[in-house]
Amino acid sequence: MSASALPGLAPPKPIPIRDRASLVFIEKGRLDVLDGAFVVVDERGVRTQIPVGGLVCLMLEPGTRVSHAAVALAARAGTLLVWCGEAGVRVYAAGQPGGARSDRLLWQARLALDESARLKVVRRMFALRFDEEAPERRSVDQLRGIEGARVRRFYEIQAQQNGVDWRRRAYDRGDWDAADIPNRCLSAATACLHGLAEAAILAAGYAPAIGFLHSGRPLSFVYDVADLFKFETVVPVAFKVAGRVAKGQPLQGSVEGVVRRECRDIFRKTKLLERLIPSIEDVLAAGGLPPPGEPADAQPPAFTEVPSGDGGHRG
Repeated sequence: MSASALPGLAPPKPIPIRDRASLVFIEKGRLDVLDGAFVVVDERGVRTQIPVGGLVCLMLEPGTRVSHAAVALAARAGTLLVWCGEAGVRVYAAGQPGGARSDRLLWQARLALDESARLKVVRRMFALRFDEEAPERRSVDQLRGIEGARVRRFYEIQAQQNGVDWRRRAYDRGDWDAADIPNRCLSAATACLHGLAEAAILAAGYAPAIGFLHSGRPLSFVYDVADLFKFETVVPVAFKVAGRVAKGQPLQGSVEGVVRRECRDIFRKTKLLERLIPSIEDVLAAGGLPPPGEPADAQPPAFTEVPSGDGGHRG
């Protein structure tokens, strides 16, 4: 069915992202357009209507199927569809990001290209990550070096606290099994956080590749955003699981599977979904360049997980 042939009235002009409600996870259901409404149908045939035009993003977890009509309507409403692992721990594919807007992309690019603005953004990231102001009169490269030293020290402390034999961060993407257990745990944990950060960046209409502290990689901004939360979420999880392996404690499943499940739990415990997009807006606003088309009192969009309900979805 073509977008123009969708039943019901044509959708109104898309709601600005800043005015939308929240993100919704959907699992074990079929997304479709029935009688002009965007619905999820569970295995019993029960329909639950989804206010697709008022959401930033729909996260489609394992067990979800989606019709062509549903994809077309989401695109017309400017709502991002993301195919992900459970609780968003991995991003496999994404639809039209940011409601096909260019103003946020242009703002992000201007901030990254302006050396003064970029430094302000990096300094704000440093302050959020380490809960202290960055040293004065330091360049981006110098702050990156300071950050790297603190990260290595944090890894050492986590290893000592959990009884892990830690040497250094080392892994080969082409040979996963060649890495030792602590590095495999860290790689699995950071992949979970990167998936969630990428979904937030896409949902808010920004480019994963345009970073500030990190640069030159397809996911540079993903690494920037994920690093804001790494110390309080996935790194402790990774070393705790590695510590259980070092002590000979049995795991329920593979090392990577245990890490992913515990990352999912810590994301929910820390309410990370609610904090991602506001944090992105916070660090970019620190650059001092006004975002185009935004009123002075505009609020960042919510990015929250709504508690599970009936009908095979979390909405």
